[in-house]
Amino acid sequence: MTGPSLASELEFALGLADVADAISSERFRALDLAVSVKADRSFVTDADRAVERQLRALIEQGRPGDALLGEEYGSLGDSPRQWIIDPIDGTSNFLRGVPVWATLIALAIDGDPVVGVVSMPALGRRWWAARGLGAHTRDIDGGMRSIHVSQVSEVQDASIALCGIDRFDAAGQLENYLALTRRVWRTRDYSDALPYMFVAEGVVDVAGEFDLQTYDMAALFPIIEEAGGTMTSIDGKPGPWHGSALATNTMLHSALISAFAKP
Repeated sequence: MTGPSLASELEFALGLADVADAISSERFRALDLAVSVKADRSFVTDADRAVERQLRALIEQGRPGDALLGEEYGSLGDSPRQWIIDPIDGTSNFLRGVPVWATLIALAIDGDPVVGVVSMPALGRRWWAARGLGAHTRDIDGGMRSIHVSQVSEVQDASIALCGIDRFDAAGQLENYLALTRRVWRTRDYSDALPYMFVAEGVVDVAGEFDLQTYDMAALFPIIEEAGGTMTSIDGKPGPWHGSALATNTMLHSALISAFAKP
């Protein structure tokens, strides 16, 4: 399923993002925001749960029979068509009032993400793509444009965003992480989904991190790929199912896989 056949699915996903933005924006920096700690010691807010509940209800109504996977309420159904939702990616930022957080919405068919929307209402930004339809963004002024990855071809010229040095340390990759940072032009950590969208826009050349869930990554894949980039796990496995992510402008991908290859 590609191109025009996915146009209606992308339109549906963008409508879901509009609903999510309205709910999350109203709760952002709310003085009565309810925050609790889940069993995995991650935070959850009333906004996370409200967004996911509403999106699940709309998907069940608008795409009956499709499967669902969400961070807060788990999986439902076994259809080859699966909607994958992270209601607020960057909850720790959200609850502290940092405006870098997003709603992530993906449609995967037979395990392959083919539609992706990343919406960051606190920054006034949104990115979206569907297989065969290109990658696009809406800027803070409301203007929309197509996006493409950079043309940087040498590691020493690259601007990279590897998120969470502690996660690289926990994965046994600290030495490789540090060695890579000494080789590249610039290293930054922009947090959560944002660095991946910067790769899609071509303003950053590489993004990656460990300790991720499928719902953290699924929406990113179509956007990176339709922008001309490549996204895999850090050890080169395809799809959002392997606990880590590496997104590049394609030209640098092999070099980055090699940089994190264990002896």
